[in-house]
Amino acid sequence: MAREITEEQLQELDGLIAKARAAQKVIETYDQARVDRLCQAVAWAISNKRTFLALVEQGIEESGLGDPLSRQGKRFKIRGILRDALRQKSVGIIEELPEKGIVKYAKPAGLIASLVPTTNPDLTPGGQAVYAIKARDVVIFSPHPRSKRTTFESVRIMREALEREGAPADILQCITLPSIPMTQELMARADLVIATGGRPMVKSAYSSGTPAYGSGAGNSTMIYDETADVIEACHNTMLSKTSDYGSGCSADGNLIVSDKIYEAVLKQLEVEGGYFASSEERERLRQVMWDNEGHRLADTVAISPQRLAEAAGFSIAEDRKFIFVLGDGIGKEHFFSGEKLTTLLAVHRYEGEFENALDMMRGIYEVGGKGHSCGIYSFDDDHIHRLAMAAPVSRIMVRQPQSKANAGSANNGMPMTSSLGCGTWGGNIISENICLKHYMNTTWVAHPIPADMPSPEELFGEFYDPEMDR
Repeated sequence: MAREITEEQLQELDGLIAKARAAQKVIETYDQARVDRLCQAVAWAISNKRTFLALVEQGIEESGLGDPLSRQGKRFKIRGILRDALRQKSVGIIEELPEKGIVKYAKPAGLIASLVPTTNPDLTPGGQAVYAIKARDVVIFSPHPRSKRTTFESVRIMREALEREGAPADILQCITLPSIPMTQELMARADLVIATGGRPMVKSAYSSGTPAYGSGAGNSTMIYDETADVIEACHNTMLSKTSDYGSGCSADGNLIVSDKIYEAVLKQLEVEGGYFASSEERERLRQVMWDNEGHRLADTVAISPQRLAEAAGFSIAEDRKFIFVLGDGIGKEHFFSGEKLTTLLAVHRYEGEFENALDMMRGIYEVGGKGHSCGIYSFDDDHIHRLAMAAPVSRIMVRQPQSKANAGSANNGMPMTSSLGCGTWGGNIISENICLKHYMNTTWVAHPIPADMPSPEELFGEFYDPEMDR
């Protein structure tokens, strides 16, 4: 790949930015009703079943990654983002705090550079477009080269929706000549960067000199304590592990299971469609999944369990939905305790006290995935609380399929998104779901209020010495 941006790329980028800035001046004048209608128009254009299924087929054919059946469900994430967007204000006064004399006004962030991952060439543009339009921003999408045609088509569909509503199509644009230098130049010239993808991409975004939101690497780990409903837990793990062939950072990668239910879990995972790999097959999987230094090999990402088994030199039945292995230890030298991003799951057994499960969880996150997500299947509120106190992650799902829940669900209160901030653990600036508020600037207007300052005695307590304060 070229080390410098070409003249052709530079001309394209200059044109995209000029058109984006012109469109920005228009959308900034829109009132709340206008931007809400545009959000609805764009969301429907890309998330209706017929259109989204065509984009899914195109994206998988183009990249060779993902499951055509389960990926279809991602269109509901765009609908969830629309739900959240429509329930909030983004023009003029968005919040008033009379007791503090504070009034907050929303302002656009401006020109957003969006870095689109190869596994979500349709979902990421769709969801980010809704939030950006709601905030009266403009976006230039930088597609992954492996799925650039799908991203370009997704943006084209949304541009047509804007035009039908009499709004500038250039509110949303897409690079057609993507490369690393092209993306770096875009980021340097934007007002805000949203980087959804691998750590190198996120690191590049933070190095661009432009304010940026990024996501972190995952290594989603679920604890099954002795109170877990084994059938519910294993079914949800199957849903999470098989969603788009485990391509998401949120997909269950490790189970930490109480010895009291361990054997029942192994049997139920098979009932749910799991293939229980032997120790010999586990070693073969290790050899095709990672190199000798533990770097994950790209050819195994987001593929069916049948293809994964074939790559490892054995075969499994067509009805098997994922492969699971027994954990061979936790640590950087134990590769199965790391992130997998495919239809492979590791099951680790803990004995005795719940603290032992927490110790194993801590060990797994030392391998990787700090800041992202974990979960628990338990009806013991003390165990849930202790996990929340101990886990170095930004989100914990309780009795829910991780990859379908932590980015927002109709069944929980997490903000809907396709981008997950992972805090300083994951090298990110925020430890929450990237949603509407992150697409806006906010102006705080402060009115005078009665004085609000405790006495020195109240403020300093026993440390206050009036003689030293004369």
